[in-house]
Amino acid sequence: MSSVRTVTALTLGALLLHAVPSAAQTAELPIKYTGKPTSPEISASDLMTRLYIFADDSMMGRQVGTKYNLMGTAYIEREVRRMGLQPAGDNGGYFQNLPLYSYSFDSTSAVSVGGENLTVATDYLPIARDERRIALDGVPVVYFGSSTDSTTWISGDDAAGKIVVLNIPMGVLPPNSPSLRSRIARAAAVFVVSLDRVPANQKAGALHTQQLQRDGAPPASTPSILITQRVANLLFGPLESAKPGAAGKAMSGTIILRKEQAPGRNVVALLPGSDPVLKNQYVAIGAHNDHIGFNNRPADHDSIRAFNMVARPQGADSPPVQSPTPEQVARIKTITDSLHALHGVRRDSIANGADDDGSGTVSVLEIAEAFAAQKTKPKRSILFVWHAGEEAGLWGSEFFTDHPTVPRDSIVAQLNMDMVGRGALADITGESKTGELLHGGRGYLQLVGSRRLSTELGDLMETVNTAGKYGFNFDYGMDTNGHPQNIYCRSDHYEYARYGIPIVFMTTGGHSDYHQVTDEPQYIDYAHMADIAKYVKDAATTVANLDHRIVVDKPKPDPKGRCVQ
Repeated sequence: MSSVRTVTALTLGALLLHAVPSAAQTAELPIKYTGKPTSPEISASDLMTRLYIFADDSMMGRQVGTKYNLMGTAYIEREVRRMGLQPAGDNGGYFQNLPLYSYSFDSTSAVSVGGENLTVATDYLPIARDERRIALDGVPVVYFGSSTDSTTWISGDDAAGKIVVLNIPMGVLPPNSPSLRSRIARAAAVFVVSLDRVPANQKAGALHTQQLQRDGAPPASTPSILITQRVANLLFGPLESAKPGAAGKAMSGTIILRKEQAPGRNVVALLPGSDPVLKNQYVAIGAHNDHIGFNNRPADHDSIRAFNMVARPQGADSPPVQSPTPEQVARIKTITDSLHALHGVRRDSIANGADDDGSGTVSVLEIAEAFAAQKTKPKRSILFVWHAGEEAGLWGSEFFTDHPTVPRDSIVAQLNMDMVGRGALADITGESKTGELLHGGRGYLQLVGSRRLSTELGDLMETVNTAGKYGFNFDYGMDTNGHPQNIYCRSDHYEYARYGIPIVFMTTGGHSDYHQVTDEPQYIDYAHMADIAKYVKDAATTVANLDHRIVVDKPKPDPKGRCVQ
């Protein structure tokens, strides 16, 4: 699930209540595991076999734009090919490649001020957002002003065709105003005095960033280059004495930014329906195949896990904690020591994404295998889509719904699974709209968006639970209008909903390992995940066999508008 940070205050009492490891947590599953080959029936053992493959360290967090995401999607493709599902991607295959490009800094670039050569990532840092050559020779340099005083900014005419230098004082957030954008729109380049505050370990990585280049996208905005206070002083003398509009020293050289195709692909497979007419309609089942990758700062896995259990029970959705209380520190140490006693100290830097969304990915594979093996197929076709780039901003689902490989209006519903492997009583699964902590329990499952477009679909999900005796306790708390965590807008289902396709987003909610290096297969509840997969298959079958399309009785959103929960 893509991330958003909340700022709700958390009480120490609530934290400690849910930070105590249960007996099941203490008796952990193995860190490494090789299971038996999967069978047609949906089972906990099959899910465990699959997830230990898909969320293994060798996948390095499956971040879109990297070869490791290709490794993850290659595994999915091998499986659906083995099952005999029909390819439904591009060019008769299972993949739908995204128009994803990598923008990087060319090391042949050279920049100097007054004869002094500048060093990239030390003196200046280009923000690569397009392929271009930024020629500096002979281009006038002018001081734009300080971000804290818009009344002194130079006009757009005075900035046109020049290198403008914008100062952002320490402790001040970068401005994001239409007035600023319009005034710098015609500048040759914008040099932003803010590089001193960028952590050293982020500067090198910032030389190679990734961005989705959509078909027909407008050109990137005026190029931005971060510079240090020292470089600003080289240009103008003491910057605090410079007046907006003052001319700076001449610069020379060229900054070169390159563009290359980057890896990123959806996996799309099809189970044809049995009805000669209804098979031309589709029930889509989806999950996302990517996660957030890895870092280069290995740390004590169990210490991180203990800290988050106590101080950040929603993982990345909890606010940062600068100074834990003495009580929290003591509790963190107790949990850390108990975990170390189980398996010693181990260093970790890989965000494996076992729950987010390895759990959804392998559940969809299990559902697909069960459908492929059964003799009687549903009347409507089942479309399986494993979306890439969800963590980067719903890239894959946006691209698929903008460029569907089946007629978009033939998709009657979409069932999305994102983080379906947890939901224990000890897991903080989110917050109520008013800030009270929510937690899991027996049969816990959140349904999000199930009635936002279709009352019928929401009712059907309840009926399937009752008729199938699944025993799920549905939590709709995160689906309330105006909820600050905005869950409805944070996973792939919304890209279908924006086109008026009824959706249901199923999740067991958040937990302390969310978007952390501790989201690993040994913490997953496989029996509960198997129950959810069986339920989703049953729901998909029910929708696929209806004698009518699911009725849309709620207003459809603007497909190009902003998502609002």
